[in-house]
Parts: sequence; structure tokens; C-alpha cells
Amino acid sequence: MAEAAVRYLRSVGAAPVEPLPRPELRCVGEDERAPVGQAEFRRVLGNFATGVAVVTAPAADGEDGPAGFACQSFSSLSLDPPLVSFMVGRTSTTWPRIAHAGVFCVNVLAAHQGELCRGFAVSGADKFANVPYDAAPVSGSPRLAGTLAWIDCTIHAVHTGGDHLIVVGRVDALGATEEDEQPLLFHKGRFV
Repeated sequence: MAEAAVRYLRSVGAAPVEPLPRPELRCVGEDERAPVGQAEFRRVLGNFATGVAVVTAPAADGEDGPAGFACQSFSSLSLDPPLVSFMVGRTSTTWPRIAHAGVFCVNVLAAHQGELCRGFAVSGADKFANVPYDAAPVSGSPRLAGTLAWIDCTIHAVHTGGDHLIVVGRVDALGATEEDEQPLLFHKGRFV
């Protein structure tokens, strides 16, 4: 689409478009007040319903088992190349294990999988106890049974975003169930 726009502008003899200067980016300083309070931020943004997924990774060298956490910040990012993204808190104890593996699988949860999600939302427990899964075809990450879809990825990039990290994954393989099930949604602090 952008190429078509450039061809058109050249064909009509339009002057080249100058790019706008990049804005200066900076963090809020320690001595500056945040523009909104955390409680109000959560309350207002809780009105945006999100799907729920579990991000998993295989055990990397020296680790006892696979890693995984519940995630409501998953999103598609790009068609060409196929990229997805999710956000994870910088204090996450699971993220370093996923980063060490270098790969992950996003498991999109079905409406009946609320308890599974709660199990992956806790810290310090064996999240995979009694959870059926097989290996995703490219990464070997756990592909959880009964999910609506799975996306097998390699870590492409990681960016900072306040108290979170923005993880971009290159999609290597994916699949979805053929069943007509509803997704697990999170809205105003609860599953709906």
C-alpha cells in the first residue's frame, strides 16, 4: 500500500514528503508525579476485555521442567513477517526461563479453562502438574491440551515498556481447533 502511494505521488509530480522528526522519548523521573494513579489506571483499563493465553517454553539447559505463565496482553503484530507480541512484568520469575529458552508457545484458552489459567497465574508452584500437553512442532514448547489455538514462536525482539517488557515473537508454526468454542475472556478483574 505504501509503495502504491509513493508511485502515485511520483506520477503526479508531487514534492517528496519529508519525515517528521522523531519525538524525544524519556521516562518519568523519580521526582515527577505520574499523570494518573495506578488504581484509577487499572479501573479504567479494566473496561477493555481481553482474551487470555498461557505462554509456555521448554526447559532450557539445567532447568527442571518447562516454564509458563498466564497472559492477557497477547496480540498479533505483523503479517509480513508473521509476528506476535506479549507483555510480561519485569519482576516475573518465569520470564528469565522463557528468555533463556529463546522460544515460546502461546496457548489461547477456551472459556472452560479458567482453572487452568489460575494455575498458571500463581508463582512458585508446579504449574504443569496434572496438565496434559504435547510438544509444539518447532520449539518443543508445551502445547496445552484443549486450547482454542496455539502459536509456536522464536523470540525476535524484546523492548522495554515501563515496568514491563514487550516481547516480539516470530511465528514458526500455528494451529487452531475446528470446534466452535468460545474464548476465555477477562473483564473488570474477572473471567466472563
